[in-house]
This record gives sequence, structure tokens and C-alpha cells, in this order.
Amino acid sequence: MPITRESAPVTVDGFELRVLHLPLVSPFTTSFGTESVREVMVVRALTADGDGWGEIVTQAAPLYSSEYTESAWDVATRWLIPSLLERRTIAGEQVGGILEPFKGHRMVKAGLELAVLDAGLRAEGRSFAEYLGAERDRVPSGVSVGIQESPAALVETVAGYLEQGYVRIKIKIKPGRDVADTAAVREAFGTIPLQVDANSAYTLADIEMLAELDAFDLLLIEQPLQEDDIVDHATLAGRVRTPICLDESIVSHKATLDALALGAASIINIKAGRVGGYLEAVRIHDTCRAAGIPVWCGGMLETGIGRAANAALAALPGFTLPGDISASDRFYTQDIVTEPAVLEDGHVRVPTGPGLGVEVDLAALGAVTVAREVVRA
Repeated sequence: MPITRESAPVTVDGFELRVLHLPLVSPFTTSFGTESVREVMVVRALTADGDGWGEIVTQAAPLYSSEYTESAWDVATRWLIPSLLERRTIAGEQVGGILEPFKGHRMVKAGLELAVLDAGLRAEGRSFAEYLGAERDRVPSGVSVGIQESPAALVETVAGYLEQGYVRIKIKIKPGRDVADTAAVREAFGTIPLQVDANSAYTLADIEMLAELDAFDLLLIEQPLQEDDIVDHATLAGRVRTPICLDESIVSHKATLDALALGAASIINIKAGRVGGYLEAVRIHDTCRAAGIPVWCGGMLETGIGRAANAALAALPGFTLPGDISASDRFYTQDIVTEPAVLEDGHVRVPTGPGLGVEVDLAALGAVTVAREVVRA
């Protein structure tokens, strides 16, 4: 039977927004470019019963998504937060409906929803994992490896992650850095679980090259074509043996239904920020599970706030493939939570404390904050 998800309403006195600049352990390169510092936003719901935290996974520039930091800040402070504060007493399940009249801006909506959910669940003393219906206390951890200087450098980098115990390797590809890189990793490490992520870098004109990847027994090819090319993805899926997984194309439950109806994907990557929140992510999970479609939890280089929420999501029964829930030190020397995610025998533990189950390190948070604003009722 479907799980009924209800959290305690909280009276919200205001929301605090922060922009953070977190230095990365090493530069991370995809078809969108190279990041050395991760720009991200966190949001805190301020209530008399305790605060709740959320993460808005935008980036500095609109490269992965049309959303970016300044647009997120503007729409949050000008429209979304005032709409929530007008209601004052709200439950997390109501956030989506209150914000639904405002088009798009799913990452901002997701962060606000998570902050309200966290506040309500903390007040109840109930964990986010229990609320979502998690069935595992830890989840298998995959690692995402950016484009390296050469195939040899890629092999060396992958070797390091395998030594650390990661159970699945994902490598980023783009035109000119695809077949040779994939071949080098497969030759070096045999039958390890391996997948590639194109981040929309190809078109149907590249179909012959993409078919060459069939030789490497990959788990999947992630988002080879543009996000609005669902029909072209269906064409591609009929021409290659490797399963096609959609990422950027899956912006909502409706988009998922369309992709499955067209046969555009046989695997779905669920990112809560991209689809507008964890409740929408659960709807997608439930639909895919009923249809027999495997799902896995994608990552956006989250801080410990978003990483804790992702671990809880990935502990649902339909998440049958390892996700991008790596240890915090994969990306950050200093996270903003007191107990960052760590790798234990290839897995990350699902937090079980109230709410998200992690506590924010206010000193660490302050050290990486570059902008802050409190919007009050």
C-alpha cells in the first residue's frame, strides 16, 4: 500500500538564505566546464520549535540548468518565501502546492520544501528516512569522476576511488573524450560496474559513436542527448544495446511518464533538486518501481545537508542501482555538518536522527558564506 507521508505543521517566522563558496578537493570537469569552487545555497526555516535546513543546488552559471544562484536568490526572496510566510503555519507537504503558481525554479522550491520538512520532522523527533519510507540503513556508494587530462590520468584516478571502496564508477564523457577513455577504464579494471555520463553533450548525428560504447558492457549511458530531446532518446534507445538513462530530461513526474511511454529510457536518474523536491522524487520512484524501471539517486556535489537527504531517498526500495552518494571528502576538505558522510565498506549510512539527522557546523558554515539574508514574516 502507498505510504501516507504527513509531517507536523510548523509556524515559520522567517527564512535565512546563504550563498556558500566551498573549495573542491580537486577540479571537477564535465562537458559544462570545470569547477574548482562549488557555489551553492542553503536555506534555514526559522521556527519557534527549532530550525530546519534545506539545500538549493543551483550553480553560479546556468550551464547544467536554467537556474543559477542569482536567479534563485531573486525568486526566493521576492516571490517564493513571501508566499510561504503569508501562510505562516505550514507542513512540508503543503509547500509544493503553495509555490505551484510560480513557474519553474524547481531547485529553489526543493530547498524550501526540504527546510520546512526538516523543521517539522525535528519537532516530531522523527527521521526524514522514516518519513520517506526508507527500507535500508545504508546505501551503496558510487563515485562520479570528471574528465581527466588523459585516459591514463583517468585510470589512475579511478584506481584511487576503487581502493577507497566505491562500488560503482561513473565517468564523464564528451565528444573527443569518450570511447578511448571508456576503453582505458574497462581494460584496466575488468568487470567493475561502470557507466558513462554525457551531460547532454551529443546529438543523433553521433549515434554511430555512441553505439561503439556497446562494446564495454556498461551499466548505462546517462543523458547522451539534450534535455528536451525525449523523442530522439527513444530513437537512440532503439539503435544501441546499452541501456539509456535520463537525467536532465527528468524534470517532473509528468516528464517521467512521457519518457517511459515513448521508450526513451530504461533507467531513470532521480535528482530531488531537479524535479522540484523530495516528495516529487518519491512520486517518480513509485511510478518507476510499479513499471519495473530501475532508478538511482543522482548527485549535485551536495553539502552534508543535501547528502543526508539523498541518502534517505536512496534507501527506498526502488533504488536498485548505486547512486552518486559519495563520502563528503570526495569533494570537500571541510563540510558544513558536524558529522559528514563517510565511506564504510562501499556504503554510506542513512542518518537516523530527527529530521535530516545531521547538525550544521555553524562555524564551518560561516567560514564559507559569501552572502546572507533573512526574510521574516
